[in-house]
Amino acid sequence: MIQIRKSQDRGYADHGWLKSFHSFSFAGYHDPQFMGWGNLRVINEDRIAAGMGFGKHGHRNMEIISYVLSGELAHQDSIGNVKGIPPGDVQRMSAGSGVTHSEFNHAQDQTTHFLQIWIEPNVLEIPPGYEQTTIPLIEKQGKLRLVASPDGADGSVKLFADAKVYAGLFDHSQSAQVELDPKRKAYVHLIRGLLEVNGQHLTSGDALLIENESQLNFSHGSDAEVLLFELSHSSHS
Repeated sequence: MIQIRKSQDRGYADHGWLKSFHSFSFAGYHDPQFMGWGNLRVINEDRIAAGMGFGKHGHRNMEIISYVLSGELAHQDSIGNVKGIPPGDVQRMSAGSGVTHSEFNHAQDQTTHFLQIWIEPNVLEIPPGYEQTTIPLIEKQGKLRLVASPDGADGSVKLFADAKVYAGLFDHSQSAQVELDPKRKAYVHLIRGLLEVNGQHLTSGDALLIENESQLNFSHGSDAEVLLFELSHSSHS
C-alpha cells in the first residue's frame, strides 16, 4: 500500500517570523488521519526569519532530528551544547528524561530553512544526549545514504528508536532501488525537486505513506532531495 500525501494538504502555520508546514498533527494543526506514521511523529518544514528563532523550551522522551537545507541553525541546550548546524549536517537530540534548548537564525540577511523531525523512542527516561555529523553531498548523490540509525552505522547519528533515516539526491538518469521489510512501515518525504517513486510522481513537499511493500524504486529525479524513513508500526512494537 502506497498512499500519497500532497504538499498542499499539509498543515500550515504563519507566525510572521516562522512559516511552517506540518506533515502530521502539531500545535494548532490537528488532523486525526495524520497523527504520525508508525513511530514517526513529526516532520515540520520550518523557515525562520533572519535574527529570529525558538526561545528556550523543553522536550522529553523524543528523538529529535534537525536537517538543515539552507541558512544555518544555532542550537543551545541545557546539557552544554552550543552549536551551529549548517546545510549538509544532521543533528540528533535525545530528549530522554528532559532537556531544554533554543534554536535561532542569527544571520541578518537570510532565512534558515530546515526540517524538524520527531521519532518516538524505544527506551524512555534515558539521559539526554546530542550528536551532529556532516554527510558529504557526494555520498547522497544517486543513492540513499544512511543518516540516522539505532547502531550509528556508516557514520550516521545514533537513534534511540526503532527507525532508520536515509537521505538521497537524484538528478537526470540517477536511480536507486531499496529493499523493504513488508512487515514494517516506511515513509518518503521529497524535500525539493521532482522524483518518481514506484511510479508515483512527487513534487517538492509531497510524501508517501508506505506499508506491506518490499521494494522502492527511485528514478526520474530533477534536482531532487529526498528522505526515506524505515519505521516500526508504533513506538511499542
